Amino acid sequence: MATVGHPPVEVSDKPRWTPGKIALWVAISLLGATAWTILALARDEQVNAIWFIFAALCSYAIAYRFYARFILTKVLKADDKRATPAERLENGADYNRTDRRVLYGHHFAAIAGAGPLVGPVLAAQMGYLPGTIWIIVGVIFAGAVQDMVVLFFSMRRNGRSLGQMARDEIGPIGGAAAIIAVLVIMIILLAVLALVVVNALAESPWGVFSIAMTIPIAFFMGFYLRYLRPGRVTEVSLIGCALLLLAIVAGGWVAESSWAPVFTLDKVTLVWCLIIYGFLASVLPVWMLLAPRDYLSTFMKVGTIVLLAGGVLIAMPATTMPAFTEFAFTGEGPAFAGSLFPFVFITIACGALSGFHALVASGTTPKMVAKERQVRLIGYGGMLTESFVAIMALVAACVIDQGLYFAMNSAAGATGGTAQGAAQFVNGLDLPGVSTTPEALNEAAASVQEESLVSRTGGAPTLAVGISEILGGVFGGAAAKAFWYHFAIMFEALFILTTVDAGTRVGRFMLQDTLGNVVPKFKDTSWRPGAILASAVIVAAWGSILLMGVTDPLGGINTLFPLFGIANQLLAAVALTVCVTILCKTGRVKYAWVPGIPLVWDVVVTLTASWQKIFSSDPSIGYWAQHNAYKEALAAGETSMGPAENVMQMEQVVRNTFIQGSLSIVFALLIVVVLLDALWKSISAIRSGRISDTEHPAEESHIFEPAGLFATAEEKRLQAQWREWEAGQTGQEPTAVRT
Repeated sequence: MATVGHPPVEVSDKPRWTPGKIALWVAISLLGATAWTILALARDEQVNAIWFIFAALCSYAIAYRFYARFILTKVLKADDKRATPAERLENGADYNRTDRRVLYGHHFAAIAGAGPLVGPVLAAQMGYLPGTIWIIVGVIFAGAVQDMVVLFFSMRRNGRSLGQMARDEIGPIGGAAAIIAVLVIMIILLAVLALVVVNALAESPWGVFSIAMTIPIAFFMGFYLRYLRPGRVTEVSLIGCALLLLAIVAGGWVAESSWAPVFTLDKVTLVWCLIIYGFLASVLPVWMLLAPRDYLSTFMKVGTIVLLAGGVLIAMPATTMPAFTEFAFTGEGPAFAGSLFPFVFITIACGALSGFHALVASGTTPKMVAKERQVRLIGYGGMLTESFVAIMALVAACVIDQGLYFAMNSAAGATGGTAQGAAQFVNGLDLPGVSTTPEALNEAAASVQEESLVSRTGGAPTLAVGISEILGGVFGGAAAKAFWYHFAIMFEALFILTTVDAGTRVGRFMLQDTLGNVVPKFKDTSWRPGAILASAVIVAAWGSILLMGVTDPLGGINTLFPLFGIANQLLAAVALTVCVTILCKTGRVKYAWVPGIPLVWDVVVTLTASWQKIFSSDPSIGYWAQHNAYKEALAAGETSMGPAENVMQMEQVVRNTFIQGSLSIVFALLIVVVLLDALWKSISAIRSGRISDTEHPAEESHIFEPAGLFATAEEKRLQAQWREWEAGQTGQEPTAVRT
């Protein structure tokens, strides 16, 4: 229905089925079913990697078209006649109505961090099938659902943070537990994500220069789009993409020039650079740096993944990894210790379900959405895109030689850090069809111009080798492997860094919301003193943990990533609990199963993993078992143990494991408190039958924007009406429609 004075603000969302559309969806379903059948039933044979792509894309298409639309229309009841906070509260700083394509890019860049790159690579040690099932099925019914529903509920509450929504919906006790858990988990997540960036960029002038150049490019794009050529999204996208490619190529020139030492930074220096950058990205207006830089990064992220998928379709490599390895059943894998359940679902965090996404979906993004129905593209679609990144990372890890894979992902304490020791260790695993030689490992390193690939743990180097294998086989041959390897390393750093800057800003919003319960002025996110103080506290918190990580004798990422995975999934439990509670309190209990089913699964998985990390007697799994082993060794007068080469490093292991073990206990207890309080509130709401709604009262929208990535024919017609109406208001000739 049109509002008085201007054209309608929404179009009909009722689907129109035709024989052609029916045939298309039947074909997609059959192709997807065929791909899944091949992946699930293949045994003792290599599987062509193209079936991973078909299984993923067909599943995503069906889920987006049918399940996401069901949630949007039936569960959430999105209404484009209702003004969003970005329209009602626009202030040019935090609340900023943003083109859906730019916001999709910003949101995807903000949520897509280390998890979809590193997790699937590590989980490949158990075979390709467990990870594939969890990544695709998990995202459809858990991860994408969480992202879209949290985004919608936060948007309806003026962009309120997850912690504040928990306090408002669950109550003071559960809410306080949720706020504490969310803030502490957030800080750890940011530290681990930043640690992956530091490890990738350390001593790499090519990567540091290229990443640094994205900052001035983002400033240029922000001012260009806001002042020089407002609304010219396609135009500024082409310019930004060209500048980004130039920065990448120039990085190679710098690395070979006399400027290389300037951009060759050690880990500690990089930590301070990240802290300064994170602070600036948090306090500057979102249109100036954060949104354009994340949007720019999306070109690199999506472009590389599309290029990788194209390389798979052309080269059609076969997997060397079987559907299951023996580590899926023994739980003694060299990449990480632990059984298939629950640790595959913890290791592959962000590719299927990630609590960190709920922070972004209740942080920057809900303050920038122009129309309510856009949450399907931004929330559900953004998470599907990240899941595809995880699938491509898994494929890259599964097509390289298994001997090289295990040599790279085994700790230096097991391999001795040498090709000879790695070959001996890998051959001693007695895996069917897996063997290697020192010569083969040295040749693999030389092919990518690295001194050694042995014990390059953490997942990122393995992914880079996989990308170089696939893209080198299509573009440039063996001679181009080194280029593609270093390109991939830089791509990974750029991929993850955008999560750090957006996460810092989200952390600032959360802290301001929390402090606002005591000092109401802090709730105004545009209050500059509050924004500066909260940003400083957040970057100081994750920066201190990051410094601990880069000096950790166990490698930092190896000890922090399990805690990262558990904390991340516990955060998802908080987000899904809030969603279930809101549905129960607003009279939509019949739809509570939508977030409720993934909530039950997530709680079972994460609390099981927490139990094992706390109480396991195996030092390779349990934090306290490792803590006690090193503590007893120190008491016995030993001066070295495992990777710790001296007493100082042994003491550092004791201290770190104490912190990590204590945090595991605290997180688990806080989540249990949140769950029990939310359960009581939900049951009480159902029994009473009273509707309790904390949404901002509905206000009429006075704008129109398309809902999907591409405007439909009906949306284009309505845009034309708005163009003519706006021209009539200003007395100017109608301008071209921007879609």
